[in-house]
Amino acid sequence: MDYKATLNLPKTDFPMKASLSKKEPEILKQWQEMSLYEKIRHAGRGKPRFILHDGPPYANGHIHIGTAMNKILKDMIIRSRQMDGLDAPYVPGWDCHGLPIEHHVDQKLGERKKSMTQTEIRKACRAYAERFIEIQKEEFKRLGVMGEWDNPYLSMNHAYVATIVREFGKFARDGSLVKSKKPIYWCSTCKTALAEAEVEYQDETSPSIYVKFPFVSDLGDVSSSLKGKKCSLIIWTTTPWTLPANLAVALHPDFEYTAVQVEDEVYILAQGLLESTMEALGIPSYETLSTVDPKRLEGTRCRHPLYDRDSQVILGAHVTLDAGTGCVHTAPGHGREDYDVGLTYGLDIYSPVDRDGRFDDDVAFFAGRFVFEANEVVIEKLEAFGMLMGKFEIRHSYPHCWRCKKPVIFRATEQWFISMDKTGLREKALASIDEVRWIPHWGRDRIYGMIQNRPDWCISRQRTWGVPIVAFYCSDCNAWLVTEDIIEHVAQLFEKHGADIWFEKEPEELLPAGTVCPVCRGERFGKEQDILDVWFDSGVSHTAVLEQRDYLNWPADMYLEGSDQHRGWFHSALLTAVGTRGKAPYGTVLTHGFVVDGKGEKMSKSKGNVIAPDEIINRHGAEILRLWVAASNYQDDVRVSDKILKQLADVYRRIRNTCRFILGNIGDFDPESHWVDYSDMVEIDRYALHRLQELVTGVRKAYDTFEFHGAYHALYNYCTLDLSAFYLDVLKDRLYTSAHHSKQRRSAQTALYIILDTLTRLKAPIMVFTAEEVWSHMPGKRERDRSIHETELPVVNEGFVDPELGEKWMRILELRSEVSKALEEARAAKTIGHSLDAAVLLHVPEDFLGDAMPDARELREICIVSQVSFTDSESMPADAYQSESISGLRISVSRVTEPKCERCWVHDASVGRDADHSTICTRCVQALQG
Repeated sequence: MDYKATLNLPKTDFPMKASLSKKEPEILKQWQEMSLYEKIRHAGRGKPRFILHDGPPYANGHIHIGTAMNKILKDMIIRSRQMDGLDAPYVPGWDCHGLPIEHHVDQKLGERKKSMTQTEIRKACRAYAERFIEIQKEEFKRLGVMGEWDNPYLSMNHAYVATIVREFGKFARDGSLVKSKKPIYWCSTCKTALAEAEVEYQDETSPSIYVKFPFVSDLGDVSSSLKGKKCSLIIWTTTPWTLPANLAVALHPDFEYTAVQVEDEVYILAQGLLESTMEALGIPSYETLSTVDPKRLEGTRCRHPLYDRDSQVILGAHVTLDAGTGCVHTAPGHGREDYDVGLTYGLDIYSPVDRDGRFDDDVAFFAGRFVFEANEVVIEKLEAFGMLMGKFEIRHSYPHCWRCKKPVIFRATEQWFISMDKTGLREKALASIDEVRWIPHWGRDRIYGMIQNRPDWCISRQRTWGVPIVAFYCSDCNAWLVTEDIIEHVAQLFEKHGADIWFEKEPEELLPAGTVCPVCRGERFGKEQDILDVWFDSGVSHTAVLEQRDYLNWPADMYLEGSDQHRGWFHSALLTAVGTRGKAPYGTVLTHGFVVDGKGEKMSKSKGNVIAPDEIINRHGAEILRLWVAASNYQDDVRVSDKILKQLADVYRRIRNTCRFILGNIGDFDPESHWVDYSDMVEIDRYALHRLQELVTGVRKAYDTFEFHGAYHALYNYCTLDLSAFYLDVLKDRLYTSAHHSKQRRSAQTALYIILDTLTRLKAPIMVFTAEEVWSHMPGKRERDRSIHETELPVVNEGFVDPELGEKWMRILELRSEVSKALEEARAAKTIGHSLDAAVLLHVPEDFLGDAMPDARELREICIVSQVSFTDSESMPADAYQSESISGLRISVSRVTEPKCERCWVHDASVGRDADHSTICTRCVQALQG
């Protein structure tokens, strides 16, 4: 007789090979056809809301691995929240304006751009953005990210642009908006002002020089020892090109300065930097003449080292002893602190550099030269004039444009600013930060420090592709007009026609009828040509999106972006919200790190270590990418490599095969008719359900705290350790060999059904495709058009929680582990091959489990051996395995002598007792008889 045919072997259509790159698009199509997102939204009506507001990616190029991680993280949060019974809509968005798009369009247009109008260039930019919005949209959807893809928010849409204008107007109305000449970051390559968030720091080698500033007058009044002496201040700078704009030298009012004589000259510098300066300049000996009170030098004058003009000696608290001489070269047109201290002393904001980064024509010696190229020429002139004391090179961190990657300069130009202090914006923003939950907690300190120390927000840009600054000026008296009526009038025009109308119409056509200058009553006007900082565009998305859609909330529950957004979107959103609404636009801010390669190095094309999302998807499937995100502690930088992805693909196969095994063993199970009540279940099945509740608790906690790596590890460990390595392994014998309809088998199937149902829903926010596939193969009267993602996360079933049973089985598993070690020793000694070849003799201490100790039959099944028996300590062989972890436990393993059952493979003395079934054991005979 073919006894194999009598076994209850697993049967399922669920494929062993995932073929994710082929299967996932089919599931995506299925979701689209069934309008899954809309069904979930409909089901969520009336439930408490959870609003994760999407930070807009830039509509420029294909997505990269960091963007993919960001979107997957958001999707896992959205899915876990909505499966937790919340209404969690997700509205994706795009940032559509700005320099990168304009640069790409410029390159594409080439010479043709010169003959095009601003409107024509803007239309080309819009078409470029629209193209990549569609490309990125499909790439995000391919990741399994579910959202309102048919109605995203775009910062270039008419309604959004009108909102930008109105929000700008609110700052104008409350007095925060100012136009003034201040030094700001300026990119000479992109020819525009830059915000703090548009600057990144890279190491740069610069010339480092020491320069004399000779005093014009005698310093005898300052110190008698200096009377009649040839005295100079020594300054140190790493930007020689800024010396033509020097107007002063700053000293710290509280530092001690000293005058030292070297040959026939006297040099004055900070006492704390005297020794290091003399060493750097190679001056081995000098005579200290006197200490100098810096306050007595205030107002004195030095001769400029290059030109026939004076430089004033001033005092400033920004001077430090970190490096240099304690005497700081001050050019108010080229430095933020120089500007601030210059205002105090009424200095001119002198910045003789044009938009191309070249010196103006009236700058002697250097006219027309690019500033960085002028460094060496400036040094040569200083040396020729006898003012150069030392020349070196220094490697230091220097600001670069984050778009073109070229060094930037500080340059004073007329710009529009939102004042940080005029209306208390800084103070209110700092207070709001402490009302927000920051994950991780250091995010609070990071943004707090940035807001605390940042300058006024420069919101004007000298480009074409963006939202124009809605401001008019009187052609007769140059007075600016930025009124509430004008703002609203233009906003309505933009809402109807778009922002291009600003560049197509004359000022009089854009202004409300009858507008006159409030200063001179003039009727002729000009209009601002600058556009708004794109960070203002994205910053007001909390208004343009959250307040404009009635199914969203303001403020959002969460903002989630990379750690660079503390100085970017988190920052601009905070300022625009606090400035107009008095509080932060988010309740929680979650920050993730950057993606780096397997060695922890930054990814770059030049290094050849870039891994594109589509490469991973084509090779492994998007599910592996999602698993990678879930497995990573995203609060740190996240590593990715082929090796890491291969390991995760192996993890995926183990989880998939666990699900496949369960599906195969419940294929004939009907929950309606075959269900076994918990009280009637086999004890190990009840223990398995107890452990399952611990998994539910752990995974739900991980989802609640957004610690997806905790959920990943809990799910993986449960599948590999609790199920594959123990429960399912033990269960095979009962599932395969028991009578088809026996209570023992149905007990196991009931437990497996509950486990798979729970496990599939728990992993659904992470493994969206596989969870759906498993769900569709589960037995029972489940509607086939009902997605797993329409269900809710499982909750702890208190009826399955049995701490006493759990404690008992933890002890049994300790015993099983020790038996396994003894079996390994016996296998290594060639005593046995398969574990079913083993007869196990045990001496178990009486206090181990007492009356709760399983009997020999149960232990045989638990340990997957053919025979278990008990004896006292004296009867154990001398070479028996002695446990180190369970005191008094001894184990002897020998090869079983009984015949092997042809059906269940267990060696048992009952084999052959039944004349009709002479090759199988009594247990199997009974199973065949039902």
